[in-house]
Amino acid sequence: MTNYLITIIGPTAIGKTALSIQLAQHFGCDIISCDSRQFYKETSIGTAVPSKEELAAAKHHFIQNKSILENYNVGDFEREAIEKLDNLFQENNVQVMVGGSGLYINAVLNGFDDFPSIDEAIRTKLNADFEEKGLDYLVDTLKELDIEYYTYIAENNSQTFKNPQRMKRFVEVSIGTGKPYSSFLKKKSNTRNFTPIIVGLEADRELMYDRIEQRVGIMMNEGLLKEVETVFPHKNLNALQTVGYRELFDYLDHKTTLEVAVEEIKKNTRRFAKRQLTWFKRTENTKWFTFPFKTEMIIKEIEKDIK
Repeated sequence: MTNYLITIIGPTAIGKTALSIQLAQHFGCDIISCDSRQFYKETSIGTAVPSKEELAAAKHHFIQNKSILENYNVGDFEREAIEKLDNLFQENNVQVMVGGSGLYINAVLNGFDDFPSIDEAIRTKLNADFEEKGLDYLVDTLKELDIEYYTYIAENNSQTFKNPQRMKRFVEVSIGTGKPYSSFLKKKSNTRNFTPIIVGLEADRELMYDRIEQRVGIMMNEGLLKEVETVFPHKNLNALQTVGYRELFDYLDHKTTLEVAVEEIKKNTRRFAKRQLTWFKRTENTKWFTFPFKTEMIIKEIEKDIK
C-alpha cells in the first residue's frame, strides 16, 4: 500500500492550521507540525501555536515539545519527523504535515544533499579574509552569493550571523562550487516511504496583509508582551531570534516605544510572509488554492492522487 503525506504550505496567517485539522479529521490521521517557531514550550502566543481546542480536534506532533534552552536544528527535526511518520504510516497510509518553515518541510520531503569537497586554497584565503575584515565581510559575502539563505537566516536564526565557523562554511561552499549554499539543501532525494501531495495556500496580498494585521492585534490582546517578558532573560537564544520577540525585546530594552514595536512586528511579519510565499512558489508539483478556500474542493483534488 502506498503512503501519502499531505503537506500544506503557505505564508503565515493564511489558514494552514484550520485546513490541516479539517484534513486530519477527514482522513482520520495525525498532524506533523513543521513550524520551527512552534517547537518551544516557553512560547505560544507569538508563535501562533494552535489553541487547546484545535490541538484537541486532531492529534498533533512537534508542537511545544522542546525548550528554548535546547540546541535543536533542522537535521534533528528531519530525523525525528521521519521516525514519527514511519510509525504513523503503520496505522494509516495518509498523514498530514503543515507549516511555514520551508527549510524544515524540504528536509522531510527531500532530505539534504551531500556537500562537495572544497579546494583547500579557497578555505585558506577565506580564513585570511575573515581575519582581516571580520564577520561583516562573511555576512556581506553570503548576502551577495546566496540571498536566499541569507534571508532565511535573517528571519529565522539571526544569531547564526555571529558564528564565524558556520558563516565561513556557507561562504566557502558558495565560492568553491559557484552555486548558492542553499541549493545544496534541496536537491538530494533521500529514500522516503511516502508520496507527497502538496497543497499550497495563497491570497491576494492586501487580504494577506490585513489578516496579518488582525493576527498581531489578537496576539497583543492575548498577552504577547507578558509572554515576551517571561523569556526576556534569554533574549539572545537562537530560538527567540524571530518576529514578534525581537521587536518587543527592543521595547523592553528601552530602544523604542510599544506602539512602534507593534508596528515593526506587523511590518516584519508582512515581509516574512512575502519571503515564505517566494520560497514555497518554487516547490514543484504543488496544488495551489486561493483564499477563501473550499475544503471540499481541496479534498477532492487530494483524493484524485490517492490510489
